[in-house]
Amino acid sequence: MNIDSSFRRVPDGYRRSLLGALLLTPALPALAQFRVEVSGVGLTQMPIALVPFRGEPASPQPISAIIRADLERSGQFRAVDAAGAAMDETTRPDMSSWRQRGADSLAGGSVSPLADGRWDVRFRLWDVVRDADLGGQGYVVPKADLRLAAHKSADYIYEKLTGDKGVFSTRIAYVTQNGKRYTLWVADADGENAQPALSSPESIISPRWSPDGRQLAYVSFEARKPVIYVHDVASGRRRLLANFKGSNSAPAWSPDGRSLVITLSRDGGSQLYQISASGGEPRRLTQSQSIDTEPAFSPDGKSLYFVSDRGGAPQIYRMPAGGGAAQRVTFGGSYNVSPNLSADGRWMAYVARTGGAFKLNVMDLASGNSTAITDTGDDESPSFAPNSKLIVYATRQGGREALMTTTVDGKIKARLAGQAGDLREPTWGPYSR
Repeated sequence: MNIDSSFRRVPDGYRRSLLGALLLTPALPALAQFRVEVSGVGLTQMPIALVPFRGEPASPQPISAIIRADLERSGQFRAVDAAGAAMDETTRPDMSSWRQRGADSLAGGSVSPLADGRWDVRFRLWDVVRDADLGGQGYVVPKADLRLAAHKSADYIYEKLTGDKGVFSTRIAYVTQNGKRYTLWVADADGENAQPALSSPESIISPRWSPDGRQLAYVSFEARKPVIYVHDVASGRRRLLANFKGSNSAPAWSPDGRSLVITLSRDGGSQLYQISASGGEPRRLTQSQSIDTEPAFSPDGKSLYFVSDRGGAPQIYRMPAGGGAAQRVTFGGSYNVSPNLSADGRWMAYVARTGGAFKLNVMDLASGNSTAITDTGDDESPSFAPNSKLIVYATRQGGREALMTTTVDGKIKARLAGQAGDLREPTWGPYSR
């Protein structure tokens, strides 16, 4: 396969799916648990006071702190100091004192152990400006699900105050390299509570969630060539999806979950094929003499976005999901890869090379206007949250790799990283069904 030198200098995710290479950057030890660091200032942020929950000092998880971090990371909220306050879900707060503190909304609750070993988490939300009770929720959960209860509480607050569905109780997946060991992780949306789904001495790349959130498709090099598996997250069982002649890479689920589009080189160059989610004989979708890879469905399932060098350099194209004529989508610069579409159909996130730096860009699909939203230079693998408000991506900061989330405008970013780690190829899971 003859690739010119400028095309060869691409981010790892694209190079690996394109050429089936096993070249990975040497990394620091992986870290499964992350610390969340929020930075940036949004144009409009709602001031909210989150009072520490009654009983929280005895809780294995800091419930109110998790809720606060979730809301701040969304870019929609600014935490108001609640020092010295005491309340729970039964308290009728003095709204005038909270207005003096500058809060527009207020939440408080409790967390308490039950005799059977489970924990009872309750909270109530108040509109301080209108002196209105906005309701609350209660969750009885095992100790292992206390963080999930906090995330669900944050989801409730987010939706009540913004009108949009929260994504804090969803999950992300990503890959780490620790020496010669590669691990596929499934974690909470804030990066915490990471659980290994697969560990291998060979590379694992391109994880992608099924629309129901129960399965992950990914590419493994265990057979010393790229092969696609589908992994059941709950049971840990997996099945072989594609092991055809040559390279099998870049899986993308259709929105209905019935099929995937994958990149195969079985007939020569890398081309796009559609294959049933249960396996079988794939159907070829592209017929070019170029490299076509990195497919991504539009949310309505009618269009397929992909990367091709058919114009001489890698650019993003769109064609009907069943195959057909392709239209070029990206025109700024000579290198644009890794498309990912927001669930509302408004945005496309992708990576563009600008002056030797690889930057996360967001395109308004209606206008075609694109904006670079990061100040880092080694971004890769953007993936939208299911509410279309946040993007998770991998990058390099301070000489080490990290996972980040960002708002679509790039104004609020959160680093999901520990002291060390080689973190790659994040993908944001759907809402649970």
